[in-house]
Amino acid sequence: MLAAAVETEPGEERLLALTLESQRLWPDFARELEAASGIAVDYRDEGTLVVALNRDDAAQLRHSYEFQKGLGLDLTWLTAAQAREREPHLKPGIAAAVWSPRDHQVENRLLGRALALAARKAGAELVEHCAVRQVILRGDRTAAGVVTDRGRDPADIVVLAAGAWSREVAGIPPAHLPPVRPIKGQMLALQMDPAAPLIRHVLWLPRAYLAPRLDGRLIIGATVEERGFDTQLTAGGMLALLDGAWRALPTIEELPIAETWVGFRPGSRDDAPMLGPSGIDRLVVATGHHRNGILLTPVTADLVSAYILSGRLPEIARPFSPERFAAAAATAETPAASEAAQ
Repeated sequence: MLAAAVETEPGEERLLALTLESQRLWPDFARELEAASGIAVDYRDEGTLVVALNRDDAAQLRHSYEFQKGLGLDLTWLTAAQAREREPHLKPGIAAAVWSPRDHQVENRLLGRALALAARKAGAELVEHCAVRQVILRGDRTAAGVVTDRGRDPADIVVLAAGAWSREVAGIPPAHLPPVRPIKGQMLALQMDPAAPLIRHVLWLPRAYLAPRLDGRLIIGATVEERGFDTQLTAGGMLALLDGAWRALPTIEELPIAETWVGFRPGSRDDAPMLGPSGIDRLVVATGHHRNGILLTPVTADLVSAYILSGRLPEIARPFSPERFAAAAATAETPAASEAAQ
């Protein structure tokens, strides 16, 4: 989901500039990638509906809507009847909805395949199923390559983009490890008839979201759990997702379950990405995207590439430098150090 508007919450105003820029890049990025790879990534621009099921939901939705509209975002308040005109299978009796025409979606699995093929066609070597064990440092201050399961690979620049596993790579001094943790999400997919899907838009619901795919899959997600790298699916997680979806779209009860899985979002301390200098020469960080990883793909590629080539972090990325956490730690330690000196 490429939902820069409806996912914006209070406190994320600085992040909004980055997500909106990436959202702006997405249509051309998708076309360029499809041309380079020959793979359709199923970029869809039907938009997103945020649905309130009852009066309490509507009050919360109105609060979010007014906050997001105050940021200049393109959103429209819909009555229940207007929402059901767009999605007739929505449950009768819903309270209201918000329409976001600029929040689109892409098929992330096809995106991954297309990126891999396009990279290979451009001359990149991709080595799969080969764990990176360690970053090689020269003199403790300069990255010089990596150690993998196949041996040592020298490099002029190392980009740490290991998502939720970014702290698992050895060789980086603890002070320079990005503060990333895994945030578990359970998900499932139901199978619709591709010729007669139940919905066309992405639906955000009070306790779930629904994303229809062109192949007929209906993605239902996702739990948010601080459970480390726990890969177990749970009855409670599946029940919460199915119940949250069913309350808005009761006709899903006839659909077969196609797939279930667990993923791990890379969460940072402030839920914003880390892009740019690590504090170690020639080691660049691109991680911590939390729930916005796919949305921020094109802008992350542009900003990290610009930093590698010029040595300067573009202005829009500066609030998201990994060094912000080191600076915050130093500021927090200063009063204590002063008191100790007294």
